[in-house]
Amino acid sequence: MSYDVAAVRSCFPALRAGTAHFDGPGGSQVPESVAAAVAATLTAPIANRGRVTEAERTADDVVLAARRAVADLVAGDPGGVVFGRSMTALTYEFSRVLSAGWGPGDEVVVTRLDHDANVRPWVQAARARGATVRWAEFDPGTGELAPEAVGRVLSDRTRLVAVTGASNLIGTRPDVAAISALAHDAGALTYVDGVHLTAHAAVDIRALGADLYACSPYKFLGPHLGCVVADPGLLETLHPDKLLPSTDAVPERFELGTLPYELLAGTTAAVDFLAGLGGPEGDRRARLEAGMAALEAHEDRLRERIEDGVRALPAVTVWSRAAPRTPTLLLTFAGRDAGNAYRSLAGRGVNAPAGSFYAIEASRHLGLGDAGGLRVGLAPYTDDEDVDRLLAGLREWLTT
Repeated sequence: MSYDVAAVRSCFPALRAGTAHFDGPGGSQVPESVAAAVAATLTAPIANRGRVTEAERTADDVVLAARRAVADLVAGDPGGVVFGRSMTALTYEFSRVLSAGWGPGDEVVVTRLDHDANVRPWVQAARARGATVRWAEFDPGTGELAPEAVGRVLSDRTRLVAVTGASNLIGTRPDVAAISALAHDAGALTYVDGVHLTAHAAVDIRALGADLYACSPYKFLGPHLGCVVADPGLLETLHPDKLLPSTDAVPERFELGTLPYELLAGTTAAVDFLAGLGGPEGDRRARLEAGMAALEAHEDRLRERIEDGVRALPAVTVWSRAAPRTPTLLLTFAGRDAGNAYRSLAGRGVNAPAGSFYAIEASRHLGLGDAGGLRVGLAPYTDDEDVDRLLAGLREWLTT
């Protein structure tokens, strides 16, 4: 199906300022429908969840709708959708719960490709329990994380494999399904960081083999919060610390305190916006699959334009070479500071930030230290004019 980027762009009030946004991997801009859903929930009669008063029903309906929306987005079970302040906060919570039974001799596998939010919580939990951390290395020449690299560090003592669905630094999309199969053969669970992947591709957590799948709505056009999706049966086996009077039901037992109802309403609106990219036919999941396929084709075309344009520029290295990958490029410049490129582009109304973006292990493994490079990330609202402005800005900076 065709992708009408002009129609998409018309839904984003922030774009009226005229800035070309290549900063989506750090947080996307928000369509008007998401902001309207947040505002409508804040101004509606609302209370703690229940079914007696109108205010209680409003809150309950918002939560249940958000669970259904996120479940449709990743092909999960609404009863296994857990909400929290952020993916990082949720991952720390689950690292504490999952590691409760670990001890000396047990092992956890993390990768050099991952954002630190899917590394440090597991490393610290293992240290606290006396368990051993095994590192899976990616190929710095290609950016690929081969399933065999994970397989080499698995054993019958492995309790969990933490792996990214897509690198937020260089876009690499590992074969998570193959990695999960290896982990399951070893008797381990998989915890998949889907924060970056969910914004760019249709996700099916069962096909990925993800036992727990984490994502962040603010990366796919929604508000600032986090989600973890798992099989409700797995969640029933996990027992986090909680307040005595709070429910022990799943998934609520993992949600500490009152949920941010307005942000959940915005999350549902964001999922509905993505489903709208797939047209009016079919149920929401079917429309999400169609819409994300159209988006992926649009973003891949623009990514190829950027890569072709950058190759014509002097002394630029593109670190994003894996296949498949998200439309996320990391650039460095011989003899020049990527931070200066960031500032120069910003002066031209082009937002493409520089750094390692919490993918500190990946940046170091690439030989870039803690500095990283200039990250260029596409989003549903990126168009050809944005790409033209980016390439022109880089050309001007490099030739002055």
